[in-house]
Amino acid sequence: MYRPLRIAVPIHSLEPGGVERVALGLAIEWQRTGHHVTVVLGRTGSANLCSAPALDYWRIPTRLSTAQWETPWMVHCLYSYLLRNRTDVLFCPGNTYAIVAAAMKVLLDRHAPPMVLKVSNALERPDMPPLLRRGYGAWLRLQGAIFDRLVGLSEPMQREICTVTKAAAANVPIIANPVISRRTLTRLANLRPSSDSVWSTRYLAIGRLAPQKNFAMLLRAFARSARPHDRLTVAGDGSQRSALEQLAVNLGIAGQVRFLGHQPSVEPFLAEADVFVLSSDYEGLPGVVVEALAAGLPVLATDCCVSMSRLIDSGRTGMLVPPGDEATFANCLVAMRSFRTDPERARSVAATYELEDAAARYVEMMTELHGSHLDDANRRRNLDLISPSISRGQMN
Repeated sequence: MYRPLRIAVPIHSLEPGGVERVALGLAIEWQRTGHHVTVVLGRTGSANLCSAPALDYWRIPTRLSTAQWETPWMVHCLYSYLLRNRTDVLFCPGNTYAIVAAAMKVLLDRHAPPMVLKVSNALERPDMPPLLRRGYGAWLRLQGAIFDRLVGLSEPMQREICTVTKAAAANVPIIANPVISRRTLTRLANLRPSSDSVWSTRYLAIGRLAPQKNFAMLLRAFARSARPHDRLTVAGDGSQRSALEQLAVNLGIAGQVRFLGHQPSVEPFLAEADVFVLSSDYEGLPGVVVEALAAGLPVLATDCCVSMSRLIDSGRTGMLVPPGDEATFANCLVAMRSFRTDPERARSVAATYELEDAAARYVEMMTELHGSHLDDANRRRNLDLISPSISRGQMN
């Protein structure tokens, strides 16, 4: 018999971020299909709260800024929420929330709800120093024990999760990253480039201006390869914005690069672009690439995760470059000027990352998980009742 699930989703804040955007999309769809979803907010002072989706938000008001200690504050907020509210499933939308869930396991012990983690970033981290990488590996193995389900975004990612965390394959379902709704797929499929000039190419990059995204490498590669009329548009904001703007000045390309900051919608910029570029050192499965494919754009990307070869059909819908390889990236920026993509193939791949289908698969998985959790709780309760009776019988 169908029963709505009570799902809690912790989110640090409503500031822009791909993990949070996907989490809110799932929450909207779960709520639309009759489930009770609560977004537990950590940071309350978000300028985006007034324009946030119509969901139930739970937060602890504070006049103090919690940005510098957002993880401890998130632990406090989520623990407070779970103590006060019945919750069937705790859904953690990305790797950064794993430490929060671990704290819930310690604080609540057997009273913690079933926990699901959507693995949003690469687990293999060659960029880390060896000692730190060993410690990170131990932490990932602990996650394999903490979480009831670790959701992989593709078959290669599932294999990586099982290998690194030692989790059983049965506890690592594959659900494609729910990046794009059916309505958005249709809109992006109808986009048409506004111009097609042989004298200039319009490159587009989207993402947080953070070290992981390696926009510095992209700017240097663009400086090495750009013609006078080529343009690079960067949509996104973050801690590195000032440094990247200064780097563009130092490289002599400031007049050819636009830094747009965060944009509520990137669709207008996808319509203006000729090529989408991604320069990340590591990713889980980049949703912005899915959106670019849905718009029929050719993609030049670093091979930054185990899923990229499934996402980009190299030579047909784009090109893949080793992470951090500036010279090859620059050469491929040139090659992309004459690259002819297969837009039908690109849109077919993008359609596999549809929000509605993924949301339904999550519900199916979480319903089964909740049922198993109830069965286990009932068995423990029965054992607790039986044990005193056995003890009294032995005493008599």
